[in-house]
Amino acid sequence: MLPRGRPRALGAAALLLVLILIGFFLFGGDLECERREQGGPGSFRCSLTPRVPPDGDLPADHGGCNRSDCVPLRPLPPKCELLHVAMVCAGHNTSRDVITLVKSMLFFRKNPLHLHLVTDAVARNILETLFHTWMVPAVRVSFYDAEELKPQVSWIPNKHYSGLYGLMKLVLPGALPPALARVIVLDTDVTFASDIAELWALFAYFSDEQVIGLVENQSDWYLGNLWRNHRPWPALGRGFNTGVILLRLDRLRQAGWEQMWKLTATQELLTLPATSLADQVWGSLLGGGGQAQGQGEMAVSAQDIFNAIIKRHPGLVLPLPCIWNVQLSDHTLAERCYSEAADLKVIHWNSPKKLRVKNKHVEFFRNLHLTFLEYNGNLLRRELFGCPSPPPPEAEQLQRALAHLSEEDTCLEFRQQQLTVHRVHITFLPHEPPPPRPHDVTLVAQLSMDRLQMLEALCRHWPGPMSLALYLTDAEAQQFLHFVEASAVLSARQDVAYHVVYREGSLYPINQLRNVAMAQALTPYVFLSDIDLLPSYSLYDYLRASIEQLELGSGRKAALVVPAFETLHYHFSFPNSKAELLALLDAGSLYTFRSHEWPQGYAPTDYARWREAQAPYRVQWAADYEPYVVVPRDCPRYDPRFVGFGWNKVAHIVELDAQEYELLVLPEAFTIHLPHTPSPDISRFRSRPTYRDCLQILKDEFHQDLSRHYGAAALKYLTALQQPEAPQG
Repeated sequence: MLPRGRPRALGAAALLLVLILIGFFLFGGDLECERREQGGPGSFRCSLTPRVPPDGDLPADHGGCNRSDCVPLRPLPPKCELLHVAMVCAGHNTSRDVITLVKSMLFFRKNPLHLHLVTDAVARNILETLFHTWMVPAVRVSFYDAEELKPQVSWIPNKHYSGLYGLMKLVLPGALPPALARVIVLDTDVTFASDIAELWALFAYFSDEQVIGLVENQSDWYLGNLWRNHRPWPALGRGFNTGVILLRLDRLRQAGWEQMWKLTATQELLTLPATSLADQVWGSLLGGGGQAQGQGEMAVSAQDIFNAIIKRHPGLVLPLPCIWNVQLSDHTLAERCYSEAADLKVIHWNSPKKLRVKNKHVEFFRNLHLTFLEYNGNLLRRELFGCPSPPPPEAEQLQRALAHLSEEDTCLEFRQQQLTVHRVHITFLPHEPPPPRPHDVTLVAQLSMDRLQMLEALCRHWPGPMSLALYLTDAEAQQFLHFVEASAVLSARQDVAYHVVYREGSLYPINQLRNVAMAQALTPYVFLSDIDLLPSYSLYDYLRASIEQLELGSGRKAALVVPAFETLHYHFSFPNSKAELLALLDAGSLYTFRSHEWPQGYAPTDYARWREAQAPYRVQWAADYEPYVVVPRDCPRYDPRFVGFGWNKVAHIVELDAQEYELLVLPEAFTIHLPHTPSPDISRFRSRPTYRDCLQILKDEFHQDLSRHYGAAALKYLTALQQPEAPQG
């Protein structure tokens, strides 16, 4: 007979054993909460990724092993240590994702960064221009040609929504510089909520065997129980997600990584059957494993191959805290890995639905993402405190030029705006270049947010290619994106290239905008217009025919003048022919452009002669002439010193004349200016004498430069330019 207290003790022990077993079942993963920090690499204070029970949520008192206080307490890397980050990027849309990701990284970072970008030609053109003009201190960018890497992965069947480029993570150890030992690899659809140095610090926990750091997959994809006959690629338990990867490149190379992944992929492809239509549907809906297959074809992602390798070699992987890759795929189980949304470090939008995915905290995540999407990237140009790094050469030259400016200069505002280097995001939206044609013409124009409503009408009038520079803030760029997506007219046009120049400074950099749009035109000729002018419906075809008939391609230097008119009515019947236009002109519904405010700007076109003309005729340059012209793409650029309002087109026509371009007026061409509210710069020009005085100073400086460049041939401009008092164009 047992003592009276013994049964109670046994019962308590049994209950404790049951609780321990339940706790082990709930929290037993690759690393348990009982595993305490021993001071050496590979040991943590508490679990990294608690095991998710097959049914039901984790209890509220599960020990706190999923919060930020479970991240190993490891010192951050030295403040000036260079951190390396690799991404694979292709196309227009993914390039925009990269920029948002980079903004989130730059916001929190305290270390220099070296970005290694594997890109196609489109993404490289976009990102190279952006980083060159962004001039962020302590950020280096290297590009790697995806076309050269494609043969290494093109043999793998792939229908994932990221395409063949998603497989290129596999070849990074061979593609990146041999001396590079460690790198963080990121999907472009992640957003940082913490300093990336904290993630880099986890490299210190790699054991001698471990080469890959990954977060556990947060969906049931690799468990293979989503539907009957579901056969995912092999994985260790729930598998791992490759949206955030820590790679020990040196160890991977030593271990023969290329042979390892190719052998694994080949062997698994031989044993796995072709996927079914059900795979296609579930793969795209769940997004956890990233599959989006086609019927009767095996679809493979880099994540599948990583997991198959880890299944065979579990010792290669270091499981990372789930807060470093919170996966917002459809049917995600990510909510079970954290207590507070604010604890999270990296948010991963790994579903084709992206921000439309369903999650308990999705509003918090979405707002964080949108914050960086619309964040003013100019603010990220700040120097790293206490971490000296040489600025880019262009930035150093700019700093010297700004240092020479005098605070006493009444034109300081103009000088500063002229020297400003704006961030430029070319081809902001998907764009299909026009097929090469010898006489093709691109309409070039610039605009700001208050002129967006004119885009649809312009697209209806001009069926040819366009290159448009938009002066926007980061937030306005997103509004513009939604504006185009909501417009059936604009979204249907793939031959319109939109280039965002991010706003900085108080004056409108009109000629810089024009130069950006001109530089991105892909046809032999450009029609230099403005956004508030509508060309005649037939102008595009007429210009191409005129270029051919005048044999401009044979080396003849000519600027084809398109006569401009204006209406004071917001709604009027647009003329379909020259005859209809002349009738409206005679009826007083139309006027020759700016005939009341600035007649010298367009009078040399000789509108009286144009009424009767049957063939192109030549006109002579005159002071302040500023017609809208069609010129070769390689013509002189606009002078960027002219900002705000006044003399911006005039200076360009002077330059064309100095280079001996003929001015030929086309008899059947016309464009009509629509009324709109005055721009802020026009109002400042009219109301501030100092504004007009500064413009005169800029004109004088322009002529001095012209004289130095063209010598005695520029004397005629000196005489002519001294006469007007109120330049307008």
